Amino acid sequence: MTDRYPGYDVLAKRDGPSWNAKTREVIDRRLNIPREPRFFTEHEWRTLAAVCDRIIPQPPGRDPVPLPAYVDDKMFSGYHDGYRYPGMPEQSEAWRRGLAALDEVANHDHGHDFAALDAATQDAILRAFDKGEAQASALGDMPATGFFHHRIIQDVVSAYYAHPTSWNEIGFGGPASPRGYVRLALGRRDPWEAAEAHPGTEAKARRENERVR
Repeated sequence: MTDRYPGYDVLAKRDGPSWNAKTREVIDRRLNIPREPRFFTEHEWRTLAAVCDRIIPQPPGRDPVPLPAYVDDKMFSGYHDGYRYPGMPEQSEAWRRGLAALDEVANHDHGHDFAALDAATQDAILRAFDKGEAQASALGDMPATGFFHHRIIQDVVSAYYAHPTSWNEIGFGGPASPRGYVRLALGRRDPWEAAEAHPGTEAKARRENERVR
């Protein structure tokens, strides 16, 4: 069973009692982030897109979460984390160095840019960054493992779970402002929360989820 919350669409809450005007404004902005680079160069964007595809491969049959656009928007807007890990440069600088380093390793070891390599080879390079084994002059004094964990994983995964498409996958109701949640005990849910399907209960869950607002 691949669809744990059949029939559920968090955007059905948009004009109901769950979301207020500010919530709608925030979600609308997320849904309308430009799909072309504003911070990254075209070359950096291709490398970033290839990285995103390996970190979170997205299922066919639906529009993908625009991960490169979300990371680009974060760097373009300057709305950063507000803190910095030891040994790491400022976030946008870390991304520029890291993407260049990925291409440097890819060209040195395989004769092609990172985005042109097959998935298995890309994964091997990313694992080398994860383990701190990658060496590239483009990194400067930034540790490869720091780029992998504090920028790639943190920014890409955060971007994925900031989008309503991923909320549908996990049955999340969004910010729920101003409605909030009432039944907070383990295993209980409010009527406006998604129903999780289990084997044999898919049809029942779908009926409940199609009524969720």
